[in-house]
Amino acid sequence: MTAFLSAPLPTPLGNTTAQRTARGSRLPSPHARRRMQRAAWRAAGPKFDDHVAVDARPESLVRESDAAAAGSAESSTGVMRVKFEEMVRKAQDSICKAIEEVEARYAKEHGEGLVGGTFREDAWVRENGGGGISRVLQDGAVFEKAGVNVSVVYGEMPPEAVKAASDRGVTRDVGYKPGESVPFFACGVSSVMHPKNPMAPTVHFNYRYFETDRGLWWFGGGTDLTPTYLFEDDANTSME
Repeated sequence: MTAFLSAPLPTPLGNTTAQRTARGSRLPSPHARRRMQRAAWRAAGPKFDDHVAVDARPESLVRESDAAAAGSAESSTGVMRVKFEEMVRKAQDSICKAIEEVEARYAKEHGEGLVGGTFREDAWVRENGGGGISRVLQDGAVFEKAGVNVSVVYGEMPPEAVKAASDRGVTRDVGYKPGESVPFFACGVSSVMHPKNPMAPTVHFNYRYFETDRGLWWFGGGTDLTPTYLFEDDANTSME
């Protein structure tokens, strides 16, 4: 009886390491298929190292084909892409101008040696279209650091991501097969601002336009304040 209990269990039929390896070489496991899909989506989409810095910001970051289509009376393709990029770039200009005016006014009113901060701009483009413009202010009179960025992105994503970006009751992934790549366009403006005064909250916002090549589109984004010290009256005012 002791010998029976101590004997090794037989390997189930068809479940040896060699057999599992052979099966795996013929048919990838679900986990492996998902991993392969994610790798393909990453390869098709934008990457951290696929952009090229430029000395001056481009007149437009949308593809030339979109700009040409937007200017055609016979097509509505590209119109919203061009208009939204124009809008967020104007927003970036006006926000940065207002922040620099606050910096200059505070520096002038609060003693010699205080210098108002200004934004430094960097721009880049991507080979497949799109790019971005970043503006950063650092060590200002009012703001420790502030950034206002615009980006235009062309890429691909899985239909699951399209569904995840949908509101309840909205089915933007209809018509796509599981794992099918969805070409998309995205454009947005985003900002984070850290004031030096700890009594003032950090502000963050981003607003974006998303569109797939099949004509599905939606807007997204929002604004939030992150206080170091919470003042309920301020919180209530910001929510009104």
